[in-house]
Amino acid sequence: MAPSITETTPLRDTSFSVPLKTDSGYNKENIIGYRYETEAESKGTIKQPPASFPHYLPVWDNETERYPPLEHFEHYDHGKDADPLFPDLLPEGQAKVDDLTAFIGSEVHGVQLSKLSKAGKDQLALYVAQRRVVVFRDQDFASLPIQEAVDYAGYFGRHHIHQTSGAPKGFPEIHLVYRGAEDRTGGAFLAQRTNTIAWHSDVTFEKQPPGTTFLYILDAPSTGGDTLFADMVQAYKRLSPEFQKRLHGLKAVHSGVEQVNASLLRGGIARRDPVTSEHPVVRTHPVTGEKALYVNPQFTRSIVGYKKEESDYLLKFLYDHIALSQDLQARIRWRAGTVVVWDNRLACHSAVFDWEDGQTRHVARLTPQAEPPFETPFEE
Repeated sequence: MAPSITETTPLRDTSFSVPLKTDSGYNKENIIGYRYETEAESKGTIKQPPASFPHYLPVWDNETERYPPLEHFEHYDHGKDADPLFPDLLPEGQAKVDDLTAFIGSEVHGVQLSKLSKAGKDQLALYVAQRRVVVFRDQDFASLPIQEAVDYAGYFGRHHIHQTSGAPKGFPEIHLVYRGAEDRTGGAFLAQRTNTIAWHSDVTFEKQPPGTTFLYILDAPSTGGDTLFADMVQAYKRLSPEFQKRLHGLKAVHSGVEQVNASLLRGGIARRDPVTSEHPVVRTHPVTGEKALYVNPQFTRSIVGYKKEESDYLLKFLYDHIALSQDLQARIRWRAGTVVVWDNRLACHSAVFDWEDGQTRHVARLTPQAEPPFETPFEE
């Protein structure tokens, strides 16, 4: 088979139990692969000023034992209650909206997310579903007490607690995307790969993956470190009706095993035993009714019922279709005060790992879970 733009990682053996480690079992400041120098990040370096939000620096000691498996919960999408004219989210004469592309991405100025009413939050859920990803500038979100930020995002679903990542002290609900100024792994990463793009939707191996998701900047490099988003609804629509029809009824295996394995190999943590799930290849949004492709090279492993060569061939086509469709993508540049809200059910994304060593990229994610993925019948 010809090389693919993206890769499917082979599924590893899942017949193991993650070893139990207690708080004393970790060297929090020197976990291999997660290492950062506390003093350097707090006081700054030649290239990077001190951490703007030191209370958001990652720790791995928010718990003293592993978490139990996640249990099913009934999710209610507040987009169902939203006024489709968005009077509370985008008040006339106050909000300025710039659509980044025809299909995906809008940038909003003049709206403070932290001040939204219940009606405004409902409209946010619907608006984000419609635009896939929405960028809010000049926000005070990162300056809120952390508990307020956690409570805010909790309106949109049960908080997902990441199985391996660092989090602010006392707040495991926040997933930190962190590369410190003293981290020198950039060159080593590119010594093994020709590019840094890794398309994915977050934690799709969970039985109830996330929906409305929040990502907000804490510190950013002077240039680089953007995030790409791809519209999975339009990616589905671009396929021929016959191909769409063939995809309906198919399910794919999504695995969290590799992520846990990688963490343990680096001396990191595993909060839960890893899981695998089967989800529809085409899922339906519960509010808009739109259909979207729901596979990604980070977590999707195989098509249920297909032989390996058949599965690899189909997934390669879908991954390349997503990666090559730059006319269905938006690129978000991070600036201080930026909050990005997107619907993880309808868009996939990738960080762009293109900033120089010696600068910090520090981003916080709040990841409310949604309903189990489902599909509605194919319509001719």
